[in-house]
Amino acid sequence: MPFNAYTPTRTNLLRLKHDLSFANLGYDLLDQKRNILVMELLNLVDQTVDYQNLVDEALKTAYVSLEEAVLKMGKMKVFCLSSAVHIDADIKISARKIMGVSLPQVTTDFAERSPYFSPSGTHFFIDNSIVHFKEALKLMGRFAELKLSVMRLAREVKKTIRKVNALEKIAIPEYQRAVKFIENRLEENERDAVILLKKIKERLETKSSQGEAHE
Repeated sequence: MPFNAYTPTRTNLLRLKHDLSFANLGYDLLDQKRNILVMELLNLVDQTVDYQNLVDEALKTAYVSLEEAVLKMGKMKVFCLSSAVHIDADIKISARKIMGVSLPQVTTDFAERSPYFSPSGTHFFIDNSIVHFKEALKLMGRFAELKLSVMRLAREVKKTIRKVNALEKIAIPEYQRAVKFIENRLEENERDAVILLKKIKERLETKSSQGEAHE
C-alpha cells in the first residue's frame, strides 16, 4: 500500500510502528540466517570438491586393480571369481537440520562373508579391487550427501536473500515513509489546532472587550 494511503491517525501510527519494528526484527533474523547458510554452503562446497577428487582417485585405483587382476588371471577367471563375491551394501539415509533446512546424511556399511573363494590360483589384485571398490562406494555415498546438501542450501540461500532484499529495499522503507507521513500530518493537525484555538481565544477576547465597552 502506498505510504500516503494510510489515514493519519494515532492508531495507524502505533500499528505502523509496531509493523516496522517487526519488519526490522525479521530482517535481522533473516540476515543472520543468510550469513550462517552462506558459511555452511561454502564449507560444503569445499568438501564436495575434495570428495569429487577422492571419488575419482578411488575409482581409478579400483579399476586399475581390476585390470591388473584380469591381466594376471584372465578375464574368464576374474568373471567366475566375481560371481562368488557376495557383499550386501547397507546404505542408510538420515537427516540433519541447519537453520530449518533438512540435509541428508549417508552411511554405508557392508555385510560380507569372506573369504569368497580359495586363495589358490588367485592373485592379490583381485582382493585389492574388492577393497578399493568398497572404499569407492563409501566415498560416493558421502559425495552424494554433500552434493545434495549443497543444492538444498544454495536454494535456501537464494530464497533467504530474496526475502532479505524485499524487507531491506521495499517493506522497511515503505513502513518508514508511512510512519513519517503520518507523523508529519499529525504535527500539521496539531499546529492547525493550536492556531485555531488561538484564533478562537482572540475572538472571544475581542467579543469580551466589546461587551465591556458597551457597558
